[in-house]
Amino acid sequence: MILLRLISGSIEVTAALFMLKFNDLEKAFYINTLLALVGPTVLIVTTAIGLSGLAEKISLTRIICLFAGIFLIIFSLKSE
Repeated sequence: MILLRLISGSIEVTAALFMLKFNDLEKAFYINTLLALVGPTVLIVTTAIGLSGLAEKISLTRIICLFAGIFLIIFSLKSE
């Protein structure tokens, strides 16, 4: 999980540097749009990794509630 978060942070910093380098609003918007795909993907994968390690300690109801919460977060980001 730590490695995945470090990679995600590195992608974010690299994207910011590209925005600075190109110094163009349209290109910055395009880069930011691509970053919108990275965030939710990392969230889902790291949560799945964490839950796989905790699966025997957490009840099924709590796991379902957690994934429902993640779904609602992603849904709220995509809706207007």
